[in-house]
Amino acid sequence: MGVGHGHGHPPAGGPAGHAGGRHRWRLAVSFALVAAFFVVELVAGLLSGSLALVSDAGHMAADVVALGAALVATRIATRADSTGRRTYGSYRAEVFASGLAVLIMLGVAVYVVVAAVGRVGEEVEVETGAMLVVGALGLAVNLVALLLLRAGAKESLNVKGAYLEVVADTAGSVGVIAAGVLVAATGSGVWDTAVAFLIGAFVAVRAVLLGREVLAVLGQHVPAGMEIDAVTASLAAVPGVCDVHDLHVWTLTSGMNVATAHLVLTEGADAAATLRAGQAALREDHAIEHATLQVEGHRWDACDDVSW
Repeated sequence: MGVGHGHGHPPAGGPAGHAGGRHRWRLAVSFALVAAFFVVELVAGLLSGSLALVSDAGHMAADVVALGAALVATRIATRADSTGRRTYGSYRAEVFASGLAVLIMLGVAVYVVVAAVGRVGEEVEVETGAMLVVGALGLAVNLVALLLLRAGAKESLNVKGAYLEVVADTAGSVGVIAAGVLVAATGSGVWDTAVAFLIGAFVAVRAVLLGREVLAVLGQHVPAGMEIDAVTASLAAVPGVCDVHDLHVWTLTSGMNVATAHLVLTEGADAAATLRAGQAALREDHAIEHATLQVEGHRWDACDDVSW
């Protein structure tokens, strides 16, 4: 009978009107710092023989991908589709980039854990000077990136994701410093191996958690923290609605949830007013800004012919 839309288009003002776009320079500077230090840490780890440094460099590689994905996502969010074929735009680019980060993190974790296990029982010589210097530099780089991203993390989920990646990498830098101190104090390279194993396990756990989020988005699951029964109740409470069915809620990309639903109207209900109230309920109660709602009368039976 009727369809209503609640749209959440990118602001016409471009980057200045987009939360992530306003902080793009922060992402760009953080990306440059982390990417440059990744190269330094990887080379230092290979030359010094420190598995802890190599493992943390691998973790930093995932951060480079995450920061790069955040930069790309803020650009895409303010770009109009010129092909006419991407009806949802290219918002999912961020999700695919996150999936790539998961694969990189898992690869790093497997390499580090296998290498750590292979070192068990062996005498390993590690240059603690390089570990301490590079670990301290890494901590400094991460702290600068944290300061840059902190403000943006309060406004943009995209920037917040990058911020949390750097928080985790800061913990890795602290681990490298701790390993250097322990090896220098005891003269045993086993501490380097132990810390590397812990970093590898930490990266693997984070990869699995992030991977689950990526799969949930691609599988069009109900957004995390949202109860489908609560959404149904909000729509059912709208004046003029006597039944709700074919409700679907999913995440298009971080911070952008979408919903569709059929609303059965009571006798004599105002369809236009009901649509507006339904859209308002989804927006105000569940932060769903893009909703496509269809209203039906009691005798509307087209849905009975649908097979799924």
